[in-house]
Amino acid sequence: MEPLTTAAIAIGATIATKALEKTGENVGQAVWDKTGEFIVKLRKHSPQTVVAIEKAPDQPLDYGKAVLEVESATQANPELAQAAQELATAAKAETNPKFAEIMGTPNLTKLADKIGQVVMPGGTGNIENQSF
Repeated sequence: MEPLTTAAIAIGATIATKALEKTGENVGQAVWDKTGEFIVKLRKHSPQTVVAIEKAPDQPLDYGKAVLEVESATQANPELAQAAQELATAAKAETNPKFAEIMGTPNLTKLADKIGQVVMPGGTGNIENQSF
C-alpha cells in the first residue's frame, strides 16, 4: 500500500472509530487496538496532528495537511509506519457498515492520490483547490 494511502486510511480509521464510539457503536477489536497503538506512536512524533485528529469530526480537519504530516512522520519512523500499516489493514477488514460509511466520506484513497499528484515530482496544482 502506498504511504499516502496508508496515512489517509489510518487517519480516516481513527476518526471513524471516534465517531462510532460517540454514537455507542463498536468497531472490531482489531481496529480499536490498532487505532490506540497508532495514536500513541503518532503522538510521540507529531503531537499537533494528534490534537487535530482528536478534535475531528467535531471540528473540521485539514485532511490534506494531516495526511502529509502522518506520511512524513511514518517515513521518519519505521515503528510508526508499521502501526499505520496495521491500522489501515484492520480498517479495510472492518465489517461494521457504519464504519465503512464514515471511511467513505471523504474518499480517503482519492484524497491521498490527489495529494500524491501535488507533492510528487512533476505534480501540479494546489491541494486547497482540489475537489474530492
